[in-house]
Amino acid sequence: MNIAWDGAAYTSNFSFVHQYGQSVIELIEAGKGSAVLDLGCGNGALSNVLREKGYLVKGMDASPELLDIARKSHPTIEFIQADATCFSLAEPVDVVFSNAVLHWIDREQQDNMLNCVHDVLKKSGEFVFELGGYGNNDQIHGALREVFSAHGFSYNMPFYFPTIGEYTALLERAGFQVRFAVLFDRPTELKGENGMRDWINMFLKTPFSVVKQEGEKEAMIEEALRGLRSSLYKNGSWYSDYVRLRIRSVRL
Repeated sequence: MNIAWDGAAYTSNFSFVHQYGQSVIELIEAGKGSAVLDLGCGNGALSNVLREKGYLVKGMDASPELLDIARKSHPTIEFIQADATCFSLAEPVDVVFSNAVLHWIDREQQDNMLNCVHDVLKKSGEFVFELGGYGNNDQIHGALREVFSAHGFSYNMPFYFPTIGEYTALLERAGFQVRFAVLFDRPTELKGENGMRDWINMFLKTPFSVVKQEGEKEAMIEEALRGLRSSLYKNGSWYSDYVRLRIRSVRL
């Protein structure tokens, strides 16, 4: 799924995405000097962390807005614009790394993405990643689903949040062996008094594309916020009810 990103707002308000991703990097076992593709690199923040750890890194993303920030912020790193479900590289890499990206890819396109990753990895190369897992943001999506229904709309879930069993089966079918997999809750504090509103506006553009009447989107978000306040607003801060799936696998 490709959307137009507000790169500046994403970088300013949602830095926790790449900050949490730094611990995913620790799963990589390849040594310094190994070639790494940062798949869905966004603004390049984690590509730069990989570079600082001694890896030979390239970043890849479909968003020109985020790649523009990445190239300006990290001019020594090569960034490639490409679709994660249809890409190739001139030379194979030792590691494909990805953080908070794969849940944006429709289930029907996951096999294509995994085949591409398999093809660009060297034999025994690592595919290390984290994505939203089963149950991710259930409270947020549930509240919005109720509001959409009340306004006469269907809520189109724009993400794919698999279980461990579901995703490891996909990996094995694509020619990977899973070495580590964990599904865990990670409630995440959002920035500012309007943190939840900003989160919805940043990440849930697709569901609201059906709302055409002026002011209705804002009214719907306000209704959802009222429903979520008792459970996700704590001590003056909004929290998202994240559940993450973290996996290390190797190419057979």
